[in-house]
Amino acid sequence: MTISSFIFKNALRNRRRATLTVLSVAASLFLLVTLLVALREITLPAESLGAALRLVVHNKTAIAHLLPVRQRAVIEHIPGVEAVTPFTWFGGTYKSDESATFAQFAIDPKVMRQVFVEAHMMDREIRAFERANDSCILGTLTADEFHLKIGDRFSLESREFRCTLAFRVVGIYAGTPDDRNMFFHQDYLDAARGHPGTVSMWFVKVKRAADMPGVIAKIESAFANTSAEVKAQSERAFQLSFVSRWGNIKALVIWICSAVVFTLMLVSASTISMAVRERFRELAVLKALGFRWRELLLCILAESCGLSLTGAVLGIGVACLLFQLGNISDLSHGIFVRFQMTPRIIGLALLVAGTLGVVAGIGPGVTVARTSVVAGLKGLD
Repeated sequence: MTISSFIFKNALRNRRRATLTVLSVAASLFLLVTLLVALREITLPAESLGAALRLVVHNKTAIAHLLPVRQRAVIEHIPGVEAVTPFTWFGGTYKSDESATFAQFAIDPKVMRQVFVEAHMMDREIRAFERANDSCILGTLTADEFHLKIGDRFSLESREFRCTLAFRVVGIYAGTPDDRNMFFHQDYLDAARGHPGTVSMWFVKVKRAADMPGVIAKIESAFANTSAEVKAQSERAFQLSFVSRWGNIKALVIWICSAVVFTLMLVSASTISMAVRERFRELAVLKALGFRWRELLLCILAESCGLSLTGAVLGIGVACLLFQLGNISDLSHGIFVRFQMTPRIIGLALLVAGTLGVVAGIGPGVTVARTSVVAGLKGLD
């Protein structure tokens, strides 16, 4: 019998306990990697190539406060600006179902391709969108979820603007980090509201990344000390500002992960301690046969780490399959578009499992090393 086979047989001596330990580690590591991936998706929103050149301009006082349409002409004449579109949140409800909602925004269809370059559509769909005032385009995820196709008609009721608008689907786009939004004509919304001359915010496309700081400064200074002061920021910074409003979500997730790891450590330590206690006399016999305390300690650590890493591989494997094959949007009720399991997260989970295996095995291993052969043989008499 080799040392490796000896360790393997000892680990599976009580198969029920070994199985429950592996499953406990697998469930804990599955929860750990899920929390880490969720934290990554929240704090590092996906950024497309087009988003790197887009600015979001909103009211400096509060994002809910509207901006006057006269600002557009001023922004368009700022050097470095390529295109400007209004971006007004509609907040409509589909078929009076509060749970069946998706983001809808009123924009200028004539500059859509310039501003949202990553939204892939056919040319005829773009032309149809520009011509018909009641037309709209949908992200492919929303179209699939609500079984909508080109030519279909539907209505949305908005409590924000206290109106109901009817739309006709003329195009379906894809290729953005979040293919769930709906876009329609700002003019159509203005007509329903009685042409109030306001929008929620402006989306600005700059010509080059090097122009971003200068354009931001000029936009903010152009409307300084006016009745509608603005704040301009990159699209990524704008997305992260929403995350900051949730509070310190990162600290909360870290505390939950710490609790999971601590609980896992207690489970692993209890299992290994029980297994070593049952074999205390056998280990004393091995010491009497010439095994050194370092060799016995390594055997116990190998057994502990083996169980922990087996559970880790199982938990991480299930998480990878679920995130790859499952519909994350449905599972998260639309909160997340995707879950990307990165090598860093996998490596961190394996490191946690290995470290817990070592920590759980050190205590019993040291006890065995410090116990004499005579005491070990008499221990369970």
